[in-house]
Amino acid sequence: MSLSHKVTDSLLQRGFSRRDLGRIASLLTAGAAMPFYNEYAMAQDAQQRTMGRGGARRAMDPDMVRINSNENPMGPCKEGLEAIAKVAPHGWRYSPTNEQGDFVTTIAEMEGVKENYVAPFAGSSDPLHRISCAFTSPTRSWTMANPGYGGGAPEFIGSKTTRVPLRPDFSHDVEAMVKADPNAGVYYVCNPNNPSGTATPRKDIEFLLANKKKDSIVLIDEAYIHFSETTQPANDLVAADKDVIVLRTFSKVYGMAGLRAGFAMGRPDLLAKIRSFGVGFMPVTGLACATASLKAKGLVAERRALNKRIRENTFAFLEKKGIKYVPSETNFFMMEVNRPGTEFAADMARQKVVIGRVWPAWPTKVRVTIGTQAEMDKFTAAVTAIVG
Repeated sequence: MSLSHKVTDSLLQRGFSRRDLGRIASLLTAGAAMPFYNEYAMAQDAQQRTMGRGGARRAMDPDMVRINSNENPMGPCKEGLEAIAKVAPHGWRYSPTNEQGDFVTTIAEMEGVKENYVAPFAGSSDPLHRISCAFTSPTRSWTMANPGYGGGAPEFIGSKTTRVPLRPDFSHDVEAMVKADPNAGVYYVCNPNNPSGTATPRKDIEFLLANKKKDSIVLIDEAYIHFSETTQPANDLVAADKDVIVLRTFSKVYGMAGLRAGFAMGRPDLLAKIRSFGVGFMPVTGLACATASLKAKGLVAERRALNKRIRENTFAFLEKKGIKYVPSETNFFMMEVNRPGTEFAADMARQKVVIGRVWPAWPTKVRVTIGTQAEMDKFTAAVTAIVG
């Protein structure tokens, strides 16, 4: 694979050498070998570590409760399923009746941005990876929260990651992020944050925009924003032509993790920089389901309320047991187990409850997804069996 002139110029401007370009071209050709993982892949890796060899098969046991991947057990909405059934027979076409165009138009109208400010992707992990390639280099780091989502900068092209601890209130410490690397290529803010489930105020996003270098960007990952009652979305910053890219996914509140749908919002010049780093494509079933889900009246509010009710029931249990947790606004939370989290997760698996992974910054905390009330009842029973 040869790199385009635009990509070559971009890499050279970010500090890569001519020798680096050949290596990067070879790695981009390899494609699947790139060391970047989405939520599902990282959850599977953690599951394998917790449950050992054959753990993936055991986790699929119908008696197992799987609350480890931040999936939404409500699944696709009725309108989305009807849209899938309608378009599926025409799946031999890439876009039978302009499904992608309808998807983009719907988003642009709802978010108040121009249509060319919207780029569809199969989820948000794809553009997240592309952005890490397009805006970082050996001299321009990926600066993020610790703990935070993802593996950071693409080490396979020599980029570096700068990790900055969250504040005591679990928001992003933006002043420390800028101080840690004033020359960062990307300031990544997952808002609400994964794994803490906590929000970062708009004033902090504005601080990053005001204090970053001119040619860097602020990346705002809003995968879980629909669950939050306090997090302010950043679509207006996109509409105002700020140096931001906003990511959204349909894997969470819309219950479409296996269908793969998402999008990036940003100025056309910013979106153009990420297109060279892979080939994105949304399946027509995902497009149809996502568009119908966006148009379904009251869907997000209804699901947010149900998730909140089950989450608060779970928090009440933890408080009664004297178990500390991070006050999440999302469909997952971190709980303190006062010992290596991997050990606790293994004990839970033996109780037929598979919970999420552990972050190195918080080795004695484990992440738990909010499932159905019945699943969380099994979770609380398992915790009781372990801790008494």
